[in-house]
Amino acid sequence: MVNQNIDPPVLQICSLYANYGDVIALKDINLDVQRGEIVGLIGPNGAGKTTLIKVLSGVMNVSAGEVLINQKGISTYSPSQRARAIAVVPQARQLGGAFSVEQAVLLGRTAYLGFLGKPAKEDLLKTAWAMEKTGVDTLADRKLAEISGGEQQRVLLARALAQDTPALLLDEPTNHLDLRYQVNLLKLIKKLVKEEGLSVLMAMHDLNQVSGIADRVMLLANGQMMALGSPKEVLTPENIRNAYQTEIETFTHPKTNKHMIFPAE
Repeated sequence: MVNQNIDPPVLQICSLYANYGDVIALKDINLDVQRGEIVGLIGPNGAGKTTLIKVLSGVMNVSAGEVLINQKGISTYSPSQRARAIAVVPQARQLGGAFSVEQAVLLGRTAYLGFLGKPAKEDLLKTAWAMEKTGVDTLADRKLAEISGGEQQRVLLARALAQDTPALLLDEPTNHLDLRYQVNLLKLIKKLVKEEGLSVLMAMHDLNQVSGIADRVMLLANGQMMALGSPKEVLTPENIRNAYQTEIETFTHPKTNKHMIFPAE
């Protein structure tokens, strides 16, 4: 549930533009994300979802506009300050290497380490807390290559939580996961947002999953925002037709009362 108060947004995207060479990838994107809010980011392939995640995480520069965390322009942050302000959970992938689960999660504390790079007690406590929250504490000594894809994705989420940031970006977090791990991961994200008051922007493909978890949805197409609002306001036959060139029908789930869609006959 969105925190209904007058506090300023945690994450603000203001008139944002981004280019790939001479090609405009994002055009005049504006969005505020409140504390305790999940905003789902949807759109067809090539719409600009991953590009927006890259810009917000500092991987890609903006051409114009600004991103603010707690009302401070993130372009003024040093790399370590940015890492303390916004964390990223990348797309699910097979993690290799000789790192243990605990070592991988501890990497989330990199921006907090002292001159010698040795973790302090607080870093170890935050790492343990993140592993417990995501349910990977029982895997602490296991090598990343030895655990399942769903477990690896929870490790990536734990690493982001260990960064202790107010804003969290997730890029297709359920991609390549089977249904059980998808459901469990989304439940976990929703629980963490409620308990920790995180501000989350989450790019996703499955529109019904978006409707089930997001407080609001932003629809991108051709690098531009087509719609922003509640799932019911955004996931309409007209919007989906215009963005995806696909016909859908909508219904209200009889048990959850969530707004759902299915392909039209």
